[in-house]
Amino acid sequence: MNALTISDLRVELGPRGARTEVVCGIDLTLRPGAIQGLAGESGSGKSMTAMAVLGLLPAGGTVSGSIRLSDEELVGMPRRRYRSIRGGRIGMVFQDPSASLHPQLTVGAQLTDVMRTHLRLSRSDARARAVHLLERVRVPQPEAALKKFPHQFSGGQRQRVAIAIALACDPEVLLADEPTTALDVTVQAGVLHLLRDLAVERNLAVLLVTHDLGVMSAVADDVAVMRHGRIVESGTRAQVFTAPAHEYTRQLLAAMPDAQESLVETPAMGEDE
Repeated sequence: MNALTISDLRVELGPRGARTEVVCGIDLTLRPGAIQGLAGESGSGKSMTAMAVLGLLPAGGTVSGSIRLSDEELVGMPRRRYRSIRGGRIGMVFQDPSASLHPQLTVGAQLTDVMRTHLRLSRSDARARAVHLLERVRVPQPEAALKKFPHQFSGGQRQRVAIAIALACDPEVLLADEPTTALDVTVQAGVLHLLRDLAVERNLAVLLVTHDLGVMSAVADDVAVMRHGRIVESGTRAQVFTAPAHEYTRQLLAAMPDAQESLVETPAMGEDE
């Protein structure tokens, strides 16, 4: 069974009488243990697709079609039920960890709060699980890290903390929206290989949203290319990168900097500095 199945998804934004369709009937499937890449330029609708899955559209936004999490339909789901799924069965990693992490709460508080809310763990059990998660995402000295605030970590380490929080409740699906954009190339490689390892290890279905085909070429199993709200090409990574069928895909590949291509062969990194 697919972890997430998107069928004829449509998203409209704007006031009544002047609405714009920004996602135009796309189909996408996420498989357990695999990374599905969703590539496209800014404004293509890729991030709005991820937000639709999370049920976090801008005010006035509407969604139609179908988004099935395993065998449960998310479109039209009551808000209270959706909140229990968001952060529980679906995790999210945003582009800028400085914005997604609360600056006035310790890392430990942010990790344990989500586990106590969704998993109903005791304080001590949540803390033990938090230490294990930080260790797994390779944050140095995880016990001490629990007492630190986000600004006390490097950019790469902050993103690893954000990944730990997203994984805290053992989600079935992880959405990663431009998770390495704010990081330099060396740090990107470590974070991308971490996502690859976690997908396989946890049988986790990952949607990797990015405008950067160099990032996509590093870890995605399957790739969908999006333009003007539509998926114009999809296939395995090898198919899309070696024999692109759509002119837009060929243009994106031609514009890919050589420096980014090195990500494909970069080994996993244990440290970000």
